[in-house]
Amino acid sequence: MEALLVPILILVLVGLGVAVAARAIGRRRPQTPQDASPQPVRNSAELARTAAARLDQEQHRRLYALIAQGQAMAAIKLYLEATGEGLRASRDAVGALAAHPQPYRPRQAPEQPAHDDDEDAPQRFPYRYRAIASKGDVTREVSSNMLNDEIYGRIRTLAKSGDTEAAAAALTRHSDISLKQAQEFIALLEE
Repeated sequence: MEALLVPILILVLVGLGVAVAARAIGRRRPQTPQDASPQPVRNSAELARTAAARLDQEQHRRLYALIAQGQAMAAIKLYLEATGEGLRASRDAVGALAAHPQPYRPRQAPEQPAHDDDEDAPQRFPYRYRAIASKGDVTREVSSNMLNDEIYGRIRTLAKSGDTEAAAAALTRHSDISLKQAQEFIALLEE
């Protein structure tokens, strides 16, 4: 029995030595960006406004079309190329734009007083836009000359984020269907 005591003590001492050495090496390791405490994130609505202001009208339209189609990676790539921001900043900006849809505002537009009547009146386009939603055997279609890719993309984003009332109200405002019909259409967009 005494013959086993010495090898066991040596084994325990070696194990303690390895543990102490590993801990010392772990403390010396330089801190990497992943280990650093996360930086405070700006308000995502504010980030969305700032991000939208960096895009021209065509980039804005294409970005929201990609978001509406669920092509997040392509939207991030488009934003990255359009603004020259880094990958993480582009990812955050596209996420904020998806969560808080922003209308296109020209960069150097003179400040004008906001008129509630003008903002609520949807723009009419020279073509009819068709939006189709289906789930199972149920299919609904909305056709309107007050819809386009950007507006429909915002409506889909609202529906997928769970704000069905706002999505239905926006669809009603940009088409000639009733609120009940819009709610039925929006219910088919939810996942």
